[in-house]
Amino acid sequence: MKKNTEITIKSLKNHSINIINDTNDSFPIIGKILPSFSNGAWSYGEELYDTPSEIRFPDDKLDWSAYIDSNQKIVLLAFHEDACIGQIRLVKDWNRFAYIENIAVKKDFRKSGVGHLLLEAAEAWAKEQSLIGLSLEAQNDNLIACRFYVKEGFVLGGVDTLKQSANAEIDITLYWYKLF
Repeated sequence: MKKNTEITIKSLKNHSINIINDTNDSFPIIGKILPSFSNGAWSYGEELYDTPSEIRFPDDKLDWSAYIDSNQKIVLLAFHEDACIGQIRLVKDWNRFAYIENIAVKKDFRKSGVGHLLLEAAEAWAKEQSLIGLSLEAQNDNLIACRFYVKEGFVLGGVDTLKQSANAEIDITLYWYKLF
């Protein structure tokens, strides 16, 4: 896809609920983030895997109507022509951040600016809600996503080694923040 192709961002409406999981394509796992904490700040290195793999998250099964016309949460969808090619799901968090519950872009539209447009729309919504920034969680083995967050101005703000204890595949949960 060319970067100049027209993309529109629209909030979720009832007629779009049936296409919301269309963006849930597999994504590559090529390595992991290796975080460290020193002198009061987080930093990290990267470890690339010898053999990359792919993973796909299960489709979300939520009460999508709760995101429609709410001032507490929202789903924003990216469209190319009539196809839903991306989504970002946000909720107001207790700490005055807009917490990104999910961001996804269809495989064929990645690296074309769709994720950036979704984050711009998320930031606009958060500012309208008088929030102070965006936050999200990512697993440390989702290296490509973490690189994207850094490129978009997010900083590593914390690490949790126990949150995913029930999932043997996940070592570390990373907490990313973008302050306005």
